[in-house]
Amino acid sequence: MAPQHDGVVGSVGAQAIATFGVDVARIHWDTTSISLYGAHLSPDPDHIEPRSGHPKDRRPDLKQVQAGLGVSGDGGIPLWHHAYDGGAGEVAQVVPAMEALSKLAGERSFLLVGDSRLVSYPNLAALVAARVSFIAPAAKSYVGADVLGACDLEAAQPVDYVAERDVNKAPEQQGTYRLLEDTMVLAGKKKDDPALELRRVFVWSSARAAAAEKARAKKLDQARDDLERLGRGLGGRYCRTEKQVSDRIAVIAGKRRVTAYLKAAVGTDPATSRPTLEWHLDESAIGAEAATDGWYALLTNLGPDVDTAGVFRHYKGKEAPERRRHNFKGPLAVTPMFLKNNRRIEALISVICLALLISPSSSEPPVSPRPPPLQARILDLLHVDPRQPRCKASGHEPGDNSPACAESPTSL
Repeated sequence: MAPQHDGVVGSVGAQAIATFGVDVARIHWDTTSISLYGAHLSPDPDHIEPRSGHPKDRRPDLKQVQAGLGVSGDGGIPLWHHAYDGGAGEVAQVVPAMEALSKLAGERSFLLVGDSRLVSYPNLAALVAARVSFIAPAAKSYVGADVLGACDLEAAQPVDYVAERDVNKAPEQQGTYRLLEDTMVLAGKKKDDPALELRRVFVWSSARAAAAEKARAKKLDQARDDLERLGRGLGGRYCRTEKQVSDRIAVIAGKRRVTAYLKAAVGTDPATSRPTLEWHLDESAIGAEAATDGWYALLTNLGPDVDTAGVFRHYKGKEAPERRRHNFKGPLAVTPMFLKNNRRIEALISVICLALLISPSSSEPPVSPRPPPLQARILDLLHVDPRQPRCKASGHEPGDNSPACAESPTSL
């Protein structure tokens, strides 16, 4: 499979579009990481390399590879995919993916919907030059907290949209959304880089606002408890000097994520030679952060024929690739498979993605086919229950030294 990977992926996707009339007017692009166990020695340089990175499953102790999915907006059909090195920067993946998706779509124009990693001047300039429409949320490095905090909620227009997670809830329990729009000019680093004038749609989400308020209240309460406990322990074994107190404050601020609004002064009492501490939480800084609650910005080069609400609705279709990513790691999950080399890792990713493409309904529960006698005997010797999709079902955890999960040489 691996040597023919690129040809197979492109031809199967193109054939699906041609044969079944898959709508490619809107394509959502998303990436995920896949953690690996075991040894990864002498990787084939012509294929993806397991490396350390920023894993989505928060397992920095494991090496990983990455996979990107291009999914149709209508039906969430994974038409194109690609595997990447574990340490590959996600921003740099966008342009090659866009070029491949453009080739797949043929003469048809399409809208590329991505996440914040899509937004960089080189990426957006390449999309504009290729006449590809796009929508992506802007990170705060592009649309700062001061800009979000200045948005006027009263002036924002409500939009008639119900998130999929809220469809079965009572109306008063459903999240609401409000929209504002203006323009933004994005400049390149070079003087001769043409400026990109983009539409900027500000979105306010009641669910995001409530979650941000709750999270901030929790971390502030935890920080206050930690600081009060520190104050009571001044002069004790671990708080005898100004440096020890200052170091402890830095730990609290970082752990509770309150560095932006914690103001603390450490000194020494001349009478007792014990350290002193005065602290407070800056209410103005807290208020400035609270003003951004619920707000985020979308950048797009769509024309005026698509109104503000239309931009928002196109973007919310990003749930399609997220569902496929869940299928990738959920119903299709199997007892850890042991692969001899990185070439086979890349091939297995393609097999899984192709299975998602041809599956009649990825929302159906997974079904394990009955293994033939020889395979059934092998599974029995390995103490693997073929009716269970995960190794945990047989009492083993991935990476332990049990017969079903010995770490040799690589498991995915």
